[in-house]
Formats: sequence, C-alpha cells, structure tokens
Amino acid sequence: MKAPPLSSSSGSTLCSSIAKKARFSPLLLALALFLLCFSFLYGEDLKELLGRQAQVASSHLIDVNTNSSRNVNNGGDGQPAAPPPEVADGRKTKRRWKGRLAFALNDEDEDEDEECDVFSGSWVRDDAGHPLYREEDCPYIHPQVTCQAHGRPDAAYQRWRWQPHDCTLPAFDAARLLESLRGKRMLFVGDSLGRGQFASMVCLLQAAIPDAGARSFWMSPDQQHTVFTARDYDNATVEFYWAPFLLESNADNAAVHRISERMVRRGSIGYHGRHWKGVDIVVFNTYLWWCTGLRFRILDGPWESARTKEAVSWVSTEEAYGMAFRDMLQWVRDNMDLNTTRVFFTSMSPTHGKSQDWGDAPGGNCYNETAMIEDEGYWGSDGRRSVMRVIREILDGDGADVPLTFLNITQLSMYRKDAHTSIYKRQWSEPTPEQRADPKTYADCVHWCLPGLPDTWNELLYSKLFYP
Repeated sequence: MKAPPLSSSSGSTLCSSIAKKARFSPLLLALALFLLCFSFLYGEDLKELLGRQAQVASSHLIDVNTNSSRNVNNGGDGQPAAPPPEVADGRKTKRRWKGRLAFALNDEDEDEDEECDVFSGSWVRDDAGHPLYREEDCPYIHPQVTCQAHGRPDAAYQRWRWQPHDCTLPAFDAARLLESLRGKRMLFVGDSLGRGQFASMVCLLQAAIPDAGARSFWMSPDQQHTVFTARDYDNATVEFYWAPFLLESNADNAAVHRISERMVRRGSIGYHGRHWKGVDIVVFNTYLWWCTGLRFRILDGPWESARTKEAVSWVSTEEAYGMAFRDMLQWVRDNMDLNTTRVFFTSMSPTHGKSQDWGDAPGGNCYNETAMIEDEGYWGSDGRRSVMRVIREILDGDGADVPLTFLNITQLSMYRKDAHTSIYKRQWSEPTPEQRADPKTYADCVHWCLPGLPDTWNELLYSKLFYP
C-alpha cells in the first residue's frame, strides 16, 4: 500500500518541527528534507528491496529433501521463493514472471494461504477409483511397460491414489482436458520415462473417445515422434518426441540408443527444438541419461570433430545438466508465447536398484517387491540431490523469468519400489538360463508399469494445469 500524500500544511509543520529540534545548519536541513521526500516517493520500492534481501539471507536454496513444488507465478508452495541477487556462476537474477498462467482456472485474487503442496502427501489404497483405465483397453501402451500382458501375477500396484496432506487432488476429467486442448498441441519431450508419461496421458484421454474412428495414433519411421490425435476436438494432439538430453546427442536414435560414452553438443537445443515449435503445452523431462558418472562429455564443434581432443571437454555432470536446462529455458523464451502456452518439467524419476537402501539385505532390487516404502523421509542412493539443486538454483536465478511449473514427482515416486516393470516387460534380448535362475539380475527397476505410477504424475499435471 502506498503512503497517503501529506498536505502542504502538514508538510510545513513537520519541516518547521525538524528545524526547531535539530538546530542544525541549513545544509543538514536540506539533507533531511531530501531523505523525507525520497521515503515518500520510493518507500515501497525500498521496502520490497530490503524484504527481498532479508529473504535471500535466510535461505538461498530450497532443500530438495522436502516435498516441494515450484510455480513461478506465485513463488512456490510455501517454500522460500525469493531469488538470490546472483547465482553461483555470476549470472544476474531475472525478474519473476508476473502474468496469469494459461489454462489456469484459479481466481487471481485467491488467498495464497489456501494453496496446497500437492507433492507432499501419502499413498492411499483406492480399489474403487484406481486404476483409471485397464491395460487391455488401451492399445497405445509401449510393450516395455505392459506388465500384466507379460505375466505379472499381482495387480495391487495399480490401486493406489496419491493423497496430499492438506487437500485433495481434483479428479482427472478427460473430457475437460480434451476440450481445453481443442485445436491445440500437448507435447512430451524427453526419454523413455517421458514416453511412459505420454502413454499414460493418451490412455487417460482415449477413454473419453469411445469411437475408435475419432482418434488416431501415428509414429514416425525412426520412432522419434509419436502423435495421438483426437479428431472430434479439432484435431487436438498429444505427442511424444524422443530427446533424452534435450540437446543433440549421440543417443538420439529412438530405436537403437544403448551408448556407454554419451555426449551432447553444446548450443544445439535448436536441433530438436525445431520440431517443438507451435506447441501449446510442453512437458520436458531429462535426468537418468546424464547419470553415467561424475563427469560428462561436451562436444564444442561439429560431430565430425568428435574424435579430436580439442573439440571435446569433460565437465561435471551437474555443469553439463545445468547447461542443458538453461538452453531449454532459452528455447522457451525464444519460441513460446508465455501468455498463452504452458511449460512443465517433470523431476527425476527414481530407481530402486539397491535393496539395502530400504533396509533389506544387500544384493536385491525391485524384483518381487509388492509393497511400497513407508518411511516418509526415504531417499534412495540412486537419487542425485546435486542435480535437483542445479534445477533449483537456475529456477531461482537466471531462469526465474520463465513461468515453468515444476512437477516434483521424485519423493512420491521414491516410495514405489512395487511399481516397476521388473521382469514383466518385453525384453530387448532373451534372458540367459543363468539370468532366469536369478531373475533380479535382469529386472528393470527404471521403468514403471502402466496402468500405474505415471498415471499419478498426470493427475498432478492435470491439477497444476488448471489449478496452479
């Protein structure tokens, strides 16, 4: 609130009072008058600046071990939101986005105290409402994640609902989402975990399009780009684009990409980004492919120079990841109208490859696990907090001007060691007799069964799209 203006009489009375009490020189009196006028004119700005500095001093980073989310337009979900004046690499903090988010149904004047951190909660058994669709009813699921079709004997992993501590998630309404997507494009960009989230979204939506002739599914010959089209909704599309690093890399072949010495080309966001232009909602994910060690290779020239030492540099994984994340944000600035489009980023999907993490004997993994982890503070050794911190530093620093909605699915997914595909999937190669004798040796503890956990990710996406 601005200070009310002083009347001329009250102003002169105040000035004469200062002169009487101070009994100082005219120069000092002039200085006092200057400070008085300055406070009237710029008091609110000064107050905001001092408040921001106090917040920065109290907290620079949000602890990734809390179940926090971030929404740039409102400063977060009860977490310290003020950005530092400079981030670690010297980049200046940019002004936060202040506009209204597209697709949002919230009242702009809604009391922020009533907001709820939907990423903080617990799993509740829900036999009546979950799963949200049946595996056999959705023909669009990749065989890498069709667990029932590949012999999984139990189905309890499908019957859990995420319950935030302080509110309830809105029910996923496929018809509403399709109507909002009428004539528009929703695009998932990332790796096979992003492809699983895409398949989940398609299955959730196709249930509201009973006429098979009113929907179509297309995949490019190289499997890079997949498109689901809802014809009755002005050809609204939900799409997936394979780009595991977002940048151009030596793992860009969507069908054959088992590469141990992974490398990305610096400044190449436009290589894949040209296929993303024109989208109305984009959901990025990139994490697991970066985690091959403590360092990562960056190509500083054309691919023809990749074999020369001069063109390749090794940097920390965190530095490489931060480079890609910043380039992603810059692509958004350059190519999306932030008043009419939405940007989401799905945080790292955890793995469950070490049974000692949850207190079992060493040597096991997600194989044969049918119960979830109940320790609310659990954090597996495969989850790299340092990468989460990179995201936080950028979003609170030079990326603060981009209205990116952060889908913090990491902690809630950490609990779900029961929900992986394990051995119940299409195998890339036939297991050997030795592997069959010890199934945990070829269990997939990275991907998730569908129906299953990625449906919850999309329930959260739905919630944040309409009620950010």
